[in-house]
Amino acid sequence: MIWGVACYLMWGFFPAFFPLLEPADPMEILAHRFVWTLVFVAVVLLLLGRNHGGGFHWIRGMTLRQWGRIAVAAVLIAGNWGLYIYAVNNDHVADAALGYFINPLVSVLLGVLVLRERLRMLQWLSVGVAAVAVVVLTVALGSPPVVSLGLAFTFGLYGLMKKKVTLTPLQSLTAETVVLAPVGVLYLAWLQSGASAGSNTMVQGGHGIGHALLLIAAGAITALPLLCFARAAHELSLTTLGMLQYITPVLQMLWAVFVVDEHIEPARWVGFGLIWVAVAVFTADMVANRPRRARVTRPGHPDLPGTGQFSPKIRST
Repeated sequence: MIWGVACYLMWGFFPAFFPLLEPADPMEILAHRFVWTLVFVAVVLLLLGRNHGGGFHWIRGMTLRQWGRIAVAAVLIAGNWGLYIYAVNNDHVADAALGYFINPLVSVLLGVLVLRERLRMLQWLSVGVAAVAVVVLTVALGSPPVVSLGLAFTFGLYGLMKKKVTLTPLQSLTAETVVLAPVGVLYLAWLQSGASAGSNTMVQGGHGIGHALLLIAAGAITALPLLCFARAAHELSLTTLGMLQYITPVLQMLWAVFVVDEHIEPARWVGFGLIWVAVAVFTADMVANRPRRARVTRPGHPDLPGTGQFSPKIRST
């Protein structure tokens, strides 16, 4: 439970961190996230050592198919990071929150369309209400909620790709940043040359050591909640994890309304309200249909309770 609460609290307070990286633009911040996340996870692997799941020996055994899946996952999470940075640094925190409210429902939809999973009646109802919310927002605002849908679908597709990756969470994140870091390095090098000379705020512009340290810290701040999430997913039931997930968008909404004083039109409140109804219906269905843990009885006494132990809990990986 601690790992789950920790990761969602960290994600919930992301709107407080990324504006601190200005005047770096979203693309520069994204490039630094690629580079410094790889540095962070590489150091963690070195410190753990091979006997504790660390080291880099596993890279030699990866196939081209595995690298292909990792590359697709890396592109999706990069798109998600980029959209999120753009949103919180351009006064669209509420749109980011809406995206993460929609995300679990998008994951359900992908499970139906791609993995051929079946939905119960209340689950279909929640997906339908969420679809109505998107239509309301599109009609009322004159355009689809592109940022919200982009965040929801990139993270949903990222989760779908992660189901096909057989590496540990730390290894998988390392492999993804191995794919992304060269792009980040090339972009930062481009900022230092040609028409963009002097645009790299980390080393030019007189922003000080504090600004450079914050950009470096973006690597750890990116990696830590992902690693906490992986631990929580291993230890908690899927129902508990799903209910904890809504800590993040609730915190982001509170930040948008009470801290940055972001204006939210009445039509957007209607859309948010419909999404919350969809989430409530879906959560109620999960709780009502959660897996029951079987009772263990003592040998020879089928009607007497056992030692109080239960069968192993279903784990989500």
